[in-house]
Amino acid sequence: MNLQLITAVALGGALGSVARYLTGIGAGKLFGSDFPWGTMIINILGSFLIGVLVELFALRWDLSQAARAFLTIGICGGFTTFSTFSLESYMLMNRGELLPAAAYIGVSVVASIIALAAGLQLVRAVS
Repeated sequence: MNLQLITAVALGGALGSVARYLTGIGAGKLFGSDFPWGTMIINILGSFLIGVLVELFALRWDLSQAARAFLTIGICGGFTTFSTFSLESYMLMNRGELLPAAAYIGVSVVASIIALAAGLQLVRAVS
């Protein structure tokens, strides 16, 4: 295990989580709480940010592995795991793996909702 990488991810994750919290509060104040505006905005912004970062890493920025992990896994991951999901989906599609991409997207979304419902039911059953 690389302690420097773990520390970078942890620090970035803390910053990303705080940014997510504050963005959610701000979105709620701006748009109301009748619709999950905050989550939608966070997921879209996080996906955009990880796209910008990955392209900058490829074309312009020569950053250490720890700095890259801080920004992508840490900040983007703390802000939203949806950004990583978006990147991985895009990478599959970009490689021409359309069926695996569709399966990944469909199963991830549907199974996550089912898992959420199962978790809710489990707690309700034991409460």
